[in-house]
Amino acid sequence: MPLTPLYTSVEKTIELKIGSVVFESHAGFPVDKSNIYLVSSEGEILWEAEKPAQNVLFTKMRLNDDGTISTFTNGGQFCDLDSETGKIISESSFR
Repeated sequence: MPLTPLYTSVEKTIELKIGSVVFESHAGFPVDKSNIYLVSSEGEILWEAEKPAQNVLFTKMRLNDDGTISTFTNGGQFCDLDSETGKIISESSFR
């Protein structure tokens, strides 16, 4: 099933058993929303990734060997997300 972006363009997807994790381009994406989210095979949004701060968006995403999702933000943070819930399980800053 082709994924339709919510606001910008789909930069990357990660296929999981429970659905597809979608990473949309941060350029032009509303800052009050999360540009990483999980979509079920029926097209329902199951979660939006928790952000480390309200005024940031994600700029990179990758799936780790342990099933977590590593992310970077335009605010200088990196986070590992639980792929089942989208919640932050660890975070740090590189600035």
